[in-house]
Amino acid sequence: MVGPLLRSLCSAAARKSLSSSSASTNYRKPYVFSRASGLARPFSSPTAASTSPSTANDPAAVVDPSRLRNVAVIAHVDHGKTTLMDRLLRQCGADIPHERALDSISLERERGITISSKVTSISWKENELNMVDTPGHADFGGEVERVMGMVEGAVLVVDAGEGPLAQTKFVLAKALKYGIRPLLLLNKVDRPSVTEERCSEVESLVFDLFDNLGATEEQLEFPVLYASAKEGWASSTYTKNPPEDARNMSDLLNAIISHVRPPTATLDAPFQMLVSMMEKDNYVGRILTGRIYSGILQVGDRVHGIHATDSGTAKTEEGKVVKLMKKKGTSIVSVDSAGAGDIVSMAGLTSPVIGHTIANVGVMTALPTVDLDPPTISMTFGVNDSPLAGRDGTFLTGKQIGDRLMAESERNLALNVLPGLSDSYEVQGRGELQLGILIENMRREKFELSVSPPKVMYKIEKGQKLEPIEEVTVEVIVVNEEHVGLVMEALSHRRGEITDMGPVPGSVGRTRVCLTCPSRGLVGYRSVFNSDTRGTGFMHRAFLSYEKYRGPLGNVRKGVLVSMGYGTITAYALMSLEPRGILFVKPGMEAYDGMIIGEHSRDTDLDVNPVRSKELTNIRAASKDENVKLTPPRLMSLEEAIGYVASDELIEVTPNAIRLRKRYLDVNKRKTMSKRPKD
Repeated sequence: MVGPLLRSLCSAAARKSLSSSSASTNYRKPYVFSRASGLARPFSSPTAASTSPSTANDPAAVVDPSRLRNVAVIAHVDHGKTTLMDRLLRQCGADIPHERALDSISLERERGITISSKVTSISWKENELNMVDTPGHADFGGEVERVMGMVEGAVLVVDAGEGPLAQTKFVLAKALKYGIRPLLLLNKVDRPSVTEERCSEVESLVFDLFDNLGATEEQLEFPVLYASAKEGWASSTYTKNPPEDARNMSDLLNAIISHVRPPTATLDAPFQMLVSMMEKDNYVGRILTGRIYSGILQVGDRVHGIHATDSGTAKTEEGKVVKLMKKKGTSIVSVDSAGAGDIVSMAGLTSPVIGHTIANVGVMTALPTVDLDPPTISMTFGVNDSPLAGRDGTFLTGKQIGDRLMAESERNLALNVLPGLSDSYEVQGRGELQLGILIENMRREKFELSVSPPKVMYKIEKGQKLEPIEEVTVEVIVVNEEHVGLVMEALSHRRGEITDMGPVPGSVGRTRVCLTCPSRGLVGYRSVFNSDTRGTGFMHRAFLSYEKYRGPLGNVRKGVLVSMGYGTITAYALMSLEPRGILFVKPGMEAYDGMIIGEHSRDTDLDVNPVRSKELTNIRAASKDENVKLTPPRLMSLEEAIGYVASDELIEVTPNAIRLRKRYLDVNKRKTMSKRPKD
């Protein structure tokens, strides 16, 4: 009985010794390309195969960099980027569950805009295309900037009817700065107003834009394609009705393969990847997405995160790659390995953020990060201290709000979060829409907070005060001269200066006004513009530069009606307040001292009592309170509230309500503070 047991123990010890010996001599084998398959596989000699049969039987495979194309789709807002991506995915065999398939965030589907950049890959003629869909709104320009380092080419989508607009100039400037060779796609050529002459005009305008932005000779030689993303076709020649066998995206995909350079990649160098996107998963933790600049990454590799500092390179964390993923179409697939030039997602590290470098453990050289434009606007987030605080939300404390904001700043490099006094945080961003999206997301996550009005970030250079200036393009119908007059008057109060004005090409009865205006003057103007033009006008804006301070703004808002009572708002009280101005509340809502319930008809604030009820008497009345008829109130959305509040006011944000209030609720305190000089 002892003999077999002893032999069993000896054989187990021998196996353990053999496995540890083979593990200590294991090393990364050089990779060679197979021309037949186009895949890079590890080279194994007969000797190596005999000593390590498991490695030879399970070779890793990565895509040949010459078969890769990394392309971003850039355009002005509403020029058809996401619809184009849908058609490209469908052309390459992906299953599209619904329109705008890449808009995965609920707010994106609700508002019809792209908020964050998305990466997906499609296969076409033995090539793999990593496509990046980018936002078109100026407030989300940081999403465009941080993905430009991942791609070698770009598809510049321009509406053939509207031509290049403000954001077209912004995204094109970023692409040219990184040496990207864009190709031009004129979209929506199926519209009746778009003619071949109009397309030629737009091509000339785009060429002039390239030239003005300092494009090289190579970048100026861009191919031009004509498309209707809605109908799902693209053509290398102008047409409005291609034949049935050509109603697809083949011409665009072929142009991408021929025009965009493959990535310059070195597979036998040490592994390095720059993190450009980050998300969180409940099962695998932090998912880091980026482009592999050199080497090969496999599941199980030991890697670490590093980043450049003033004193050198700092190491953040070391760990093992537990999962490697790649987006194919609309689904995520797990892969065993990926090579240089490819864009992949990995899990296994918890500390690195966007801009950090993931590399082999022996590498201590960080990749250069992307330079982002500075923020131009800031808001202060704080604890909700109103009398109605704590009724709706779950996360109420300053620490919870601060942790959420810090996590957001890690995912979005265009946002800066600075701790302030008494559990408040200054959040700096590109515009009110970007900050409004952040507030709306926090509100849906059951946060309660108070938010200050947007404040423009000034600069002082050589003793001169500079402010951010934006380029604004306005289109209005000239049939009604009143609309044009209202728009021009409002923008003159906001220190706007007209640079160009004329009819819109291809549109009858519309005029386009180009002007420059301070960012502080455009805060809250979009809702005013929509009201002035009765919803028939278009306004586009993009950051231009910092220029000399243009002086104080004119009168852009009336005073407000401020509540001086606590309780439930009554119809009886609102009936007597209607002649005083425009109401923001309706009967049944809660009110408190210092809450704003409406806009005064004059320039001064007025304290009113909206909770006053009708006193009971022993005299029979001829009419009943149910017969009170009130004008429907103006219920503000979050974006409207952000643009409406003044410097001495706050926005109270809860999961179920958005209220406007004075910064100081007590009326005597407000009078004292109003006498102090303003900044």
